[in-house]
Amino acid sequence: MATAREYLADWMMPHMWCSGCGNGIVLGALCRVLAELGLGRNEVVITTGIGCWGKADDYMSTSAFHGTHGRALPAATGIKCGNPNLTVLALMGDGDGATIGGNHLIHSARRNIDLTAIVVNNYNYGMTGGQYSGTTPAGKRTTTSPAGNPEREFDLCRVVAAAGAPYVARATVYHVTLMERLIKEAIQKKGFAFVEVASGCPTHYGRLNKIVGPVKMMEWFRDSAVRLGQGEGPLVIGKLVDEDVPDFLERYEALRANTAVDTERDTGR
Repeated sequence: MATAREYLADWMMPHMWCSGCGNGIVLGALCRVLAELGLGRNEVVITTGIGCWGKADDYMSTSAFHGTHGRALPAATGIKCGNPNLTVLALMGDGDGATIGGNHLIHSARRNIDLTAIVVNNYNYGMTGGQYSGTTPAGKRTTTSPAGNPEREFDLCRVVAAAGAPYVARATVYHVTLMERLIKEAIQKKGFAFVEVASGCPTHYGRLNKIVGPVKMMEWFRDSAVRLGQGEGPLVIGKLVDEDVPDFLERYEALRANTAVDTERDTGR
């Protein structure tokens, strides 16, 4: 089995992420979890779309599919249906997974396909200059909302839970131990598992909202996050949903079996 380091594609370094970006923290956590689970690199497939976190597949030594913006989940669904034995992870940013790809996110949760979606939410389109996304909080400044975002934001965990996902969780890049535990549980969960990781973008979002520098962004997550059941706050972290329900492939195979029985009875063959 591979070590955590062996999941990293050293030959692709240095990475393109900005200083202080949280993506490297999430990538490190993911590599450690895969190694802890003892998964071979040929047993794991990463799918991504466009965006800063969407570059993560370049830095991993597993099999990968890099598609167009917002399309990581359809590719992941096809791969999982083609080979249910694979561990399939869709890595998306908030622009990729929740805004342009929002419809795929909702229907993947509703369908309950057995894969893990990890959305790194930095509250803006960081790669293309810091435009506001579907998760930018109302009133916050971005390059396309210099006076403040006039729209209300998605609470991604609530959206995915309402759509039927059996596992929903949230962490931040400050809470690394919690993040690793949640990612590990998500990968082991049968069905659609969703983990949101709130992450810093000092280059755009932090600078424009007077949270200047990586340290200030970490302090902001430390002070804003509240663990589930320990009070109220703008950023509740922890395991929010954990249910056991039949996943898509299980229900599909049951329907196929019933159809075969009906056909045999109706035709006498």
